[in-house]
Amino acid sequence: DRIGWLPAPWRRHIGKALARVRPSTWDRWTRALPAGLSRSRIGEKAHKLAQVLGQEGQDALYRGLLSHWADPESLVPGSHEPKGVLWDASVADDFPDFIERMQFLDGVTYLPDDILTKVDRTSMAVSLEARVPLLDTRVVAYAWGLPPALKIRGGQSKWALRQVLYRYVPAALIDRPKMGFGAPIAHWLRGPLRDWAEHLLDEKRLGSDGLLNPVPIRARWSDHVSGERDWAYSLWNVLMFEAWKERWTAQAPPGGYTIEDVSTTVANNGAGDAPVNANMKALP
Repeated sequence: DRIGWLPAPWRRHIGKALARVRPSTWDRWTRALPAGLSRSRIGEKAHKLAQVLGQEGQDALYRGLLSHWADPESLVPGSHEPKGVLWDASVADDFPDFIERMQFLDGVTYLPDDILTKVDRTSMAVSLEARVPLLDTRVVAYAWGLPPALKIRGGQSKWALRQVLYRYVPAALIDRPKMGFGAPIAHWLRGPLRDWAEHLLDEKRLGSDGLLNPVPIRARWSDHVSGERDWAYSLWNVLMFEAWKERWTAQAPPGGYTIEDVSTTVANNGAGDAPVNANMKALP
């Protein structure tokens, strides 16, 4: 909504202008600003904003925010991306408000297929029962009944929930940037898992069976290891597929890496004083 008032051609031109400046250049410029104005990874954020500005319409914007590869057909030669609920025009008829439409789509795709799946798998892997209190059916039903003005007000999200929290939690703990609990994949791929990733993303290896196009993958890998861009998530998609394929199609070369090598290397690198698996190389 903050950028919706701009005509589409203007948004596209602004997006192209932002993308012309390399992320490292954006970061260098912002480091020259006073401490209070400086922001971390501004270059990566500027390029993500450029991608958002280039989208045609709200639904395309939503799909772009969820996708690690904007053009999957270029990644998988001869493929065609299935058009599921995210392309269903009737959803807009049922949920004309874009915020509520995203809320619905999150509820039927992103939550069950991604976030909640990860919580369930990781907790059950250690025999831990995990439940998300905010997904209590009564809370969900109540939240759906709230008008949009109580969900977002003045550009602030979770407005009604924040008002409840202010009664019990200091504002300094609430009014601060969102912090996730993501694994440091970007760091791992430039450090302890670099050799493993380089093996799986080898250009000849990727092109040997014709399933994936090595060109965009190698371009992102080069950008990532150089620190120019953070392509950790999109590369991780490819790495998981290639690691699965190597394990279950007997493609692993003698002395090649196993999933146990990866787990041991990450654990040992984090421990600091533990020996590193012989098949992998630790950070200096």
